[in-house]
Amino acid sequence: MLIKSPKASDVLSSEITPKSVFENRRAFLRTAAVAGAGLAASSLALPALAARTPLSGIQKTKWSEANLPGNDKINDYEDVTGYNNFYEFGTGKRDPYENAQDFKTTPWEIAVEGACAKPGKISFEDLIKPHALEERVYRMRCVEAWSMVVPWVGVSLADVLKRFEPTEDARYVYFETLFDPERMPGQRQAVLDWPYKEGLRIDEAMHPLSLLAVGLYGEVMPNQNGAPVRLVVPWKYGFKSIKSIVKIKFQKTMPPTSWNDAAAREYGFFSNVNPRVRHPRWSQATERRIGELFKRETLMFNGYEEEVAHLYKDMDMKKWF
Repeated sequence: MLIKSPKASDVLSSEITPKSVFENRRAFLRTAAVAGAGLAASSLALPALAARTPLSGIQKTKWSEANLPGNDKINDYEDVTGYNNFYEFGTGKRDPYENAQDFKTTPWEIAVEGACAKPGKISFEDLIKPHALEERVYRMRCVEAWSMVVPWVGVSLADVLKRFEPTEDARYVYFETLFDPERMPGQRQAVLDWPYKEGLRIDEAMHPLSLLAVGLYGEVMPNQNGAPVRLVVPWKYGFKSIKSIVKIKFQKTMPPTSWNDAAAREYGFFSNVNPRVRHPRWSQATERRIGELFKRETLMFNGYEEEVAHLYKDMDMKKWF
């Protein structure tokens, strides 16, 4: 795999991450400080919310809100839908909300190909009709050291993948986002090598926690959160949960991933939440929950250690970060 090395003159304090992202992080820290006076991140003014469409047939699961740990609570709708990373619509945290409202998500199909017996396509309607949708309330941790608790609605990724009968050569699963600079204005900028790419090992993809999400708060997924279909892998940093998926491919070899290609020393393929592995530019030992003033300790595997640690028992978690 070819890794592009930036010129020394190009590597500034912000390195790969655009300057606007750092400015937004500072703005967020200022907002968090204001929370001490009774305000939260959601207090920042946003345009009127887009129309919200309820989803039906949602089943409760062992990951539903009733089973959240004692010190966790679901973030406000305005936090989850108004403070996002979605570079296809801009690098600022408010850019996705402001730039994605007119993004058309119908019709929508995902091509499934590669090492499988039954390659084909699956549509948004296919995902929400044949199976009962599930509520999954997951902690989500961003590599930039902020976090949220999000009430996803979706279907088991494993259940979807099994429909296409992956073969023995299907050791990895590759995911790709829509590439359409007309509809996704952030793709007009060379922030990343578009389209956005991600990947999982097959056992990670088949894990019960892995979710193809189609909604939030019992409603259709807002555009800025990855409509109409996105991946959610809660024990990994948020950038692994690829948005607006149009392709899934089973393959024998480890696929390229966007942030690993852009900055391999900062973003590994596995990208498991590990507070003992420091990001080259900041610590991962603590995080700031959106809407809270004080930081909290980051949990191994984002708090899902009991469920997923066995997937990595023979791996050096600092080498394979």
